[in-house]
Amino acid sequence: MKRVKAACILQTLVFAQKPEMGYSKDRALTINKEEIEHYKATLERAKTRYQILDTVEQEDGSVVVHVRKQYNNKTDVSEYFE
Repeated sequence: MKRVKAACILQTLVFAQKPEMGYSKDRALTINKEEIEHYKATLERAKTRYQILDTVEQEDGSVVVHVRKQYNNKTDVSEYFE
């Protein structure tokens, strides 16, 4: 019999605004950074352990974020965050 001892998810998230909104690069970047902060606050409220591995700002104002996060809150995932 097998069971999952621990699991994490590696995600690449793109925070971007729709082009038809017509935002300037600086405005889009500001909005996207606010969305990233909201995303992190949501993870913290849910007590989901996470680690931002990389954040890259793109020329169009979008932001690419690589994140490692806990799959569920029931298992110990310390080994992934050392």
